[in-house]
Amino acid sequence: MTKVAAFHMLAAAFFIYPFLFSFSFLASGDKGVETHGVFGRIVDRKLMGLKKEKLTHFKLYWQEVVSGKKPTSIRVVQPVNGSSISFGLVQMYDNTLTTGSDPGSKMVGRAQGLFTQAGQNVVALLMAQNFVFLQGKYNGSTITVLGRNPVFDAEREMPILGGSGLFRFARGYVQIRTHTFDPKTLDSIIEYNVYVLHY
Repeated sequence: MTKVAAFHMLAAAFFIYPFLFSFSFLASGDKGVETHGVFGRIVDRKLMGLKKEKLTHFKLYWQEVVSGKKPTSIRVVQPVNGSSISFGLVQMYDNTLTTGSDPGSKMVGRAQGLFTQAGQNVVALLMAQNFVFLQGKYNGSTITVLGRNPVFDAEREMPILGGSGLFRFARGYVQIRTHTFDPKTLDSIIEYNVYVLHY
């Protein structure tokens, strides 16, 4: 074999081999999997243990403590100067979630997140929070809630965007009612009815 022929064979192998490898990789994909390009594929949900979707309801109480030596909610950005309704305020919180309205009732998790006063003419909070469960079979699982909370409405609603652990692929909504609010201390207890679809 001449040096020229050997060079041509080596060059052909160099350029053709990656295509053959890619084709064999795509052709031998996982059973129940349809590949799309190099980085995306459709997976059969049964392979991930996703069977029948369930609807779970939780009634929880969001305990926010702003006053005292150990607040669970603190202001991290002051409102815009001159705003009578605190436009621009940002508050970070790590509030307890309890089974009853009494602050001493059983704690089942924590609401960790932040809210900002996003309305210029009405008190309407933009809230982003994770409900982190700490008890029972849901221990370690989370639900993510993101939405608008017009706090002076009798009942408010925000969507559930997802979750982790037992709440992977979660979707649903929360209904919120103010149970108590102290205008002097700004402490509040909020009732959350959580309706979450999950597997």
